[in-house]
Amino acid sequence: MRDLDSLKKVVELWEGMNDETKDLIEMVEIANEDESLKKEIEQRFLKLNKKFEQHQFEIMMSGDYDLNNAILMIHSGTGGTEAQDWAEMLLRMYLRYCEKRGWQTEIIDKILGSEAGIKSAILKVTGNYAYGYLKAEAGIHRLVRQSPFDADHARHTSFALVEVIPELSSDVNIVIDPSELRIDTYRSSGAGGQSVNKTSSAVRITHLLSGIVVACQNQRSQAQNKATAMMVLKSKLLEKELEKKKAEKAQIRGEHIEATWSNQIRSYVLHPYKMVKDHRTDYEVGDAEAVLDGDLDGFIEAYLKRK
Repeated sequence: MRDLDSLKKVVELWEGMNDETKDLIEMVEIANEDESLKKEIEQRFLKLNKKFEQHQFEIMMSGDYDLNNAILMIHSGTGGTEAQDWAEMLLRMYLRYCEKRGWQTEIIDKILGSEAGIKSAILKVTGNYAYGYLKAEAGIHRLVRQSPFDADHARHTSFALVEVIPELSSDVNIVIDPSELRIDTYRSSGAGGQSVNKTSSAVRITHLLSGIVVACQNQRSQAQNKATAMMVLKSKLLEKELEKKKAEKAQIRGEHIEATWSNQIRSYVLHPYKMVKDHRTDYEVGDAEAVLDGDLDGFIEAYLKRK
């Protein structure tokens, strides 16, 4: 029913734009007899064209999981407080981007930094084509700026890793042998006072065969945290299998397999000049503040066009 509802919305969107186009064509045919219609036609055309441009990239999303919700994970790189602050800046950027697209977000897990920022975070994004769009953000993100944590305000370079996987729908069955899992429980971290969890409700699951570790502490109960962590683990195992098949196909075709995790996909420069550049597409903008405030459409669209 959830998949049916999503597909109905897609069909209604495109049928609606088709009807609007027919109306405009009819208006054009009689516009020569009524000059007052010309301005209205132009306004409606510009509005319809903008709507079309916003949704045309969804046509390119033919992957099996592009329509799915997404699970986005952020990990601070080496660099201590600097990198942890950068990871938190990225989390805020994605929260704002999702808000602008009308997607719902839920922070599944967040590990705070020792002084500032975060060490890591897991964000669930609910909305049509969330994975199709956000998969463009997977990779290393590099920040160059004057450090707010350095008394000399020296220039620092920080790195953070962003992972994006699809949330699995109920019809995808991934069987995991319980003997392959190690499940640990611990107390959730909190801000102090009444917000501190008094019981060991946080759950950490380690998949022994793959080495994948998933933790969840933001749900109310241990059972909820375990269920959420298992959902993320299954999605990560699926993504690992898809990457394996992709690499095998590339080797058969004789294609060059790029080590994407060792190179940054995007640089955010705040000093000595301001610019954000995507190294995969060469798309760049000078308004770095707008990008960090969630204005990512240009980068994601350029990546989808390239794909």
